[in-house]
Amino acid sequence: MSVGLLLSLWRAGYAQQEKTSYETRKLKVKEVNLVSSYYQQDGNKSAVTGGIGTEKLSDYAQSIDLVLKATDQRHRQHTLAFDLNIDHYTSASSDRIDPLTVSSASRSDTHIYPSITWNIHDDVTRTTRGISFSYSTEYDYKSYGVNLNFVKASAGNNREISLKAGAFFDTWSVILPPELRPEGYGSGAEGDRDPIAYKPRNSYSAGLSLSQVINKRLQVLLTVEPAFQQGLLSTPFHRMYFKDGSETVERLPGSRLKLPIGFRLHYFLGDHVVLRTFYRYYIDDWGMQAHTINVETPVKLSSFASISPFYRYSHQTAVRYFAAYGQHAPTDRYYTSDYDISGFNSQFVGAGLRLAPPGGVLGVGHWQSAELRYGHYVRTTGMVANSLTLLVKLK
Repeated sequence: MSVGLLLSLWRAGYAQQEKTSYETRKLKVKEVNLVSSYYQQDGNKSAVTGGIGTEKLSDYAQSIDLVLKATDQRHRQHTLAFDLNIDHYTSASSDRIDPLTVSSASRSDTHIYPSITWNIHDDVTRTTRGISFSYSTEYDYKSYGVNLNFVKASAGNNREISLKAGAFFDTWSVILPPELRPEGYGSGAEGDRDPIAYKPRNSYSAGLSLSQVINKRLQVLLTVEPAFQQGLLSTPFHRMYFKDGSETVERLPGSRLKLPIGFRLHYFLGDHVVLRTFYRYYIDDWGMQAHTINVETPVKLSSFASISPFYRYSHQTAVRYFAAYGQHAPTDRYYTSDYDISGFNSQFVGAGLRLAPPGGVLGVGHWQSAELRYGHYVRTTGMVANSLTLLVKLK
């Protein structure tokens, strides 16, 4: 959806809203957020071809987020958010799944994932509780999700504790490389009527966070977010090549327990500069450990413009089932050559420019702000990526 069309819809909705603004208990449009982004990557460690070959991929994504608010008879604020995300990508590496077909299952595809979230905030009890539902679909899977959250603030609103829990229920199409398919097994490509198998993958997560305002300049947050996955955790079209030259598909355990722990610190250096830092430690029962440090420093250039340079560094160890192309033994129980779960260091650097003029961006009053962000990503496996994102808020 274009920004121009979105503005037209907003004006129409706002004109109708003004007529009933005295009805404070009615559900009203509070804000609309539009995000457009482009992502491009390249490398030579594709898991589709056993840890070698092109990783070239491009993705264009659009997201629209509509937020509505209302107040009930008990003066509680209800927030209803509708979020629609659409990604369209082309992938040279995925095209190698079945190079013999005119169009393999995922050479290009569209990923659609809408969600709806309902939150209730009570000023008297200083609590917020909510629930969200999500759906996601792509060429080889469908997913349904539900999330619950509860937030409680202290009497002075300088301390807050948050609890959340979620579950995703996925169904994956078991797409195999052509040379490894049993007789009569389908390709998963459009128009192929031969059957394929379908496998479940379920994910469960919880979260506990505690935020504290130390003083007028310093705020901190601690978060713990354990997660558990069960089902098909390997990717069946990832090829595996053993030391003896034989070939099979990736095989990984049917469960995975993850434990990320994060610490965030925001420090206000003055009226024009904020220091935002975040550290995350991650460990799982596949043997991976990771450390991530993120620093972002928004700098206010004027009353309506700011720039936000950022930098992220990450180090992770490989899962115990990883080995490079042709390095696994045929006797191994589990095996993968997916460099996403190998050991590497990565860096992500970039900046964002945000405009929020009093009269609205480009003189449009309800176009409250616009931000353009660019990021450059590199990792020691050889992958390089670039991203460009435009965020627009209408209010």
